[in-house]
Amino acid sequence: MRKRRKSLALIGFMGSGKSTVGNILARRLGMRFVDLDEVVSRKAGMSVSEIFQREGEEGFRERESRALRENLQERDTVLACGGGIVLRPENVSLLRERCTVIYLQARRETILRRVGGGEGRPLLGVGDVAERVEELMSRREEAYQRAAHLVVATDGRTPEEVAEEIERICLQS
Repeated sequence: MRKRRKSLALIGFMGSGKSTVGNILARRLGMRFVDLDEVVSRKAGMSVSEIFQREGEEGFRERESRALRENLQERDTVLACGGGIVLRPENVSLLRERCTVIYLQARRETILRRVGGGEGRPLLGVGDVAERVEELMSRREEAYQRAAHLVVATDGRTPEEVAEEIERICLQS
């Protein structure tokens, strides 16, 4: 019988590569992949943008916390968490207790290149995208650092390279 492994949770700012790297990593490790934003959207029957529009950020965060609790029941999972998952201390506690938490860190310039004009990203829909990214990143950086067991830089690297580094680190521990 195969030993059940502790789940991996990818955290970081929008555009840091959580979903793309998570999918690759899960395949490489033979683990289940869960994108929490997709789970929230599917259960709500509407897009993340629509949830933000109808229920506000607080409504989305409540749905996100519920999806996190439900998906942490299983092991052998790679979770791609929403960028704001670290805003609720109870989420951070759960993640740290049940997962190896990996912060995919990217510089502001990298994020701006990846998110473009911010389409489909409700928190970037107001005001100047670059200013909003700077504001949100600086507000969340400390929370990402505190939540993470491991920090992996994604700047100038392909998702495959990032997944390969995480796999190597996980197999060593």
